[in-house]
Parts: sequence; structure tokens; C-alpha cells
Amino acid sequence: MGVAGKGADLRRPDDARRRDLDAERDATVARVADLHAEVTGIVESCVDAGTDDEHDPEGATVAFERQRAADLLGTARRHLAELDAARHRLSAGSYGTCELCGGRIADERLEALPAATRCVACATTLG
Repeated sequence: MGVAGKGADLRRPDDARRRDLDAERDATVARVADLHAEVTGIVESCVDAGTDDEHDPEGATVAFERQRAADLLGTARRHLAELDAARHRLSAGSYGTCELCGGRIADERLEALPAATRCVACATTLG
């Protein structure tokens, strides 16, 4: 009563997984838009001010901020691509299957990392 036997499939239904992936994707799309606007704003402020990163005392700070925002934007875009691939795997019926060993990826891992492609054992062993 309320306790599943060993080996019982406690996996979340695909519609719940799809909602989770869609919510994560929506948040990531918003993050990409925000970071793109930040990078654009930094670049435009430099053009308008006519500053020279090398000779302007604030140049190093501006260059650092521009690179930081560009790196975060790249990371967000890669995460978006990973989420799209996860959505495709869900539609294809292979979501939650380790790409290396073919075993099941634990629900807890998928909740923490919805785009995970490896089980904990393979991710730990192979990095």
C-alpha cells in the first residue's frame, strides 16, 4: 500500500517531463535574450563613447564585462541546444536512457539536469 516493489517503474509521465523541459527552455530563451541585450548594450556603449580598451582606464573593466556576458550567452545558447535535443529524445522515446551504457538515467538526475544524456555512473567515470 503506497510502497512500490523492487524494480517498479516510478518514472514520471512524458507529459510531466515535457512540461519541465518546456519550462526550462522558456527560462533559457529569456536568459539568452537578456544576455544578448546585455552584450549589445556593452558594445554599443563602447562605440558611442569612442573608448579604447587599451588606453582607457575603464577599458579593462568594459572588456571584462563584455567577455563575461559573451561567455554567459554562449553557455545559455549551448544549454538551449541541449534542451532542444532532450525534447527530441523525449519525442523519440529515448529520453532518460544513457547514451553510453543504455541504462536508465535516474529521475533525480533528470530533475536536476533535465538535458542529461548520461547516467551518474557513466558521467562520473567518463566525465
